[in-house]
Amino acid sequence: MTGTVYKSTGSWYTVKSEQGDFIECRMKGKFRIKGIKSTNPIAVGDIVDYELEESSDTVTGTIHSIHERKNYIVRKSVNLSHQMHIIASNIDRVFLLVTINNPPTTFNFIDRFLVTAEAYGIETILVFNKIDTLDDATLDEQLYMQHVYQEIGYKCLRVSAKESTGIDVLKEMMIGKVSMFSGHSGVGKSTLVNALEPSLHLKTKTISEASKQGQHTTTFAEMYDLSFDARIIDTPGIKGFGIVDMDAAEISGYFPEFFQLKEQCKFNNCLHKDEPHCAIKKALEKDEIAWSRYNSYLKILEGDDENYRIDSYDEDRKASDETRK
Repeated sequence: MTGTVYKSTGSWYTVKSEQGDFIECRMKGKFRIKGIKSTNPIAVGDIVDYELEESSDTVTGTIHSIHERKNYIVRKSVNLSHQMHIIASNIDRVFLLVTINNPPTTFNFIDRFLVTAEAYGIETILVFNKIDTLDDATLDEQLYMQHVYQEIGYKCLRVSAKESTGIDVLKEMMIGKVSMFSGHSGVGKSTLVNALEPSLHLKTKTISEASKQGQHTTTFAEMYDLSFDARIIDTPGIKGFGIVDMDAAEISGYFPEFFQLKEQCKFNNCLHKDEPHCAIKKALEKDEIAWSRYNSYLKILEGDDENYRIDSYDEDRKASDETRK
């Protein structure tokens, strides 16, 4: 039998059959997918083949194979540097939720997520959530951030789940697709899903005032069928986003504005760092590339997965201002 994985708890997987039934399944033996060293061999969104096992009380299943994935999105495992965690697979588009100050989302976090999505060929749309909470200063930050990404070509939405602002536009973009919601804990993923589909009643928590960080409400990634012909994968909040190992030469290719200019560099293997006659650095000096993006690129290039979390968009703004002097 064939079905789609809707939830993974590490040892058990909820699989929806082609007939619409949900069955709890386990893996048969160990899965090793060629070229992928993952902490979780089966992910939400996977299409799997399974066999039913009938016991006296319940019907369960055993997964024995995974169909080839259209795509998947990963992040580096926190404790195992050479392994990665597959967040979800077979995704049509990702909605990355961004908040300005409750909790703060940095340029570096966004850029790391976007680079990974670009590398795996997944369209990402930035959703600026909780716009009803913005004052004059934070509204300026939000609009600046939105400007940076719209200039590159990324679609951006402004949403308030509390006031139902932008919900209809978001729904329209989800119809007929498998979408994934991601972002820091506390950015309002579960609240937004509830606004889209109130009958789901997903658990939500408030922001910790002491740390301005969100509290985890979603423990495992889970897919939901929505009433308006859409499916959504709600994911646990992400504190940091470690980049899976990439060759230094390929990283700039996942920055669209860099990719457009890199052929104008004098050297084919230009890393846009110390080389002369670099088109990327020239564009940076002319304020044609955002300093925040270049800053993120350098940190990824240098493999700085530990310190990027402390960076704030205020620092990026200051650095950007310096280049204009």
